[in-house]
Amino acid sequence: MANKRPNILLILSDDQSVPHVGCYGSPNVKTPNLDRFASQGMRFNRAYTTSPQCAPSRTSIFAGRSPVSLGVTRFAQPARPDTVFFTDILRENGYFAGLIGRHHHLAGRVEHTPVEQEALEAAGLLYAESRFDLVNTFRTWEDKGLDLAEQGLNGFLDAVPEETPFFLYLGFNQPHTPWRGDHPDFQPNPAELKLPRHLPDLPEIREGYCKFLKSIFDLDRGFGRVMGILDQRGLAENTIVLFMGDNGEALFRGKGTLYNSGNNVPLLIRWPGVVDAGAVTDALVSGEDLAGTLLDVVGLKPEPRMTSVSFLPLLKGERFEPRKHAFVERGYHGKIGSIELSCNMDFSRGVVSDRYFFIYNTTPEKPFAPVDLKGGPMWQATVKAREAGALSPEHERIYFGPRPLFELYDLHADPDQFNNLADSPGHNAAGIELRDVLTQWMIREQDYLPLPNYTGCSPK
Repeated sequence: MANKRPNILLILSDDQSVPHVGCYGSPNVKTPNLDRFASQGMRFNRAYTTSPQCAPSRTSIFAGRSPVSLGVTRFAQPARPDTVFFTDILRENGYFAGLIGRHHHLAGRVEHTPVEQEALEAAGLLYAESRFDLVNTFRTWEDKGLDLAEQGLNGFLDAVPEETPFFLYLGFNQPHTPWRGDHPDFQPNPAELKLPRHLPDLPEIREGYCKFLKSIFDLDRGFGRVMGILDQRGLAENTIVLFMGDNGEALFRGKGTLYNSGNNVPLLIRWPGVVDAGAVTDALVSGEDLAGTLLDVVGLKPEPRMTSVSFLPLLKGERFEPRKHAFVERGYHGKIGSIELSCNMDFSRGVVSDRYFFIYNTTPEKPFAPVDLKGGPMWQATVKAREAGALSPEHERIYFGPRPLFELYDLHADPDQFNNLADSPGHNAAGIELRDVLTQWMIREQDYLPLPNYTGCSPK
């Protein structure tokens, strides 16, 4: 009897935020394969990762818990060996599980120093190879990398025992820096691009943004080739496919920050015969919810410590009560060197609701610098423009002005998060409510940071 339990394919891009997929409304990107895929399933407008950093975010996806509770807020500390992944439960119940493509960060960084390597081995933290049936790490950049993605997927599918359901995590490199990809089918004109509001309009910014968009097009090409293999092998109908960004894009206010661009990522899910084609939802979803949802899909219960909220009823078009809050955190990121800038170390926590986003910065004294771009031409041009007095007051304020301890944004009125309402008397109630929600979460997750004392929203 042929296997009827659905196969699961989880595809993660590396550093990609909403709206940088065509179906989310960006006027700049070209993603025909992802757009076609979205039209066949459900598009999530409000999916948030648990961290704007890849390692904590990915571990959280697999463990169904926050990076804070897992002790993985430092890049890239692996979770304890006894941490249960949803894939452990799948394997115990007959699934064949694999990881292929981009380094998965479930066992730390891509490379460790000898001292780190020895310590990780002694602590039993280099466990990825033993917890999956097949692991094949390779880079997917440009044409040779896309060939490897096809070969890796075919190799994995060939290894799956007959009539056995599979889970596969396929990680793309794109659009992580350095941005690569230069295909004749997509050659955007830097002068014609509509820049996101948070990017200063400088020639170097337009050139860099253009390279970022080309990398996304390269990702889309690879995604299309992967979908083609599922079709060729007759697997598309019985495979639930999830495409998601692992965290926000490296564009100043994205990766490494708690703003929307750091955590609000594309999430597209296709499940033929279950999810309505062309469905769109504004339900609030956290990266930690994937674990519980996928276990629910195959009729399995989550591990008791998982804090996932299953959104299976939403996928099936049934009555669904979405989560009221999603939580995000930021910790140490740099490999080595200065900890004086926010790009390397910044301790912050945030909570997003249906309307508001509350951010608590415990190290606001650290000057801002963007993760992965600090030494590059985009940020250096911004610094020079500021020194020459040529930067707009708006960009001067958000990048070089004092960083506040608390931030509160009305996402309905201010989706770009430029108007901090933390000290606005008209928003006291919203600020107090989210401060208290965040405080309760930090206590529940056993957070090591001091709890917020939000005087800005306290009654006068």
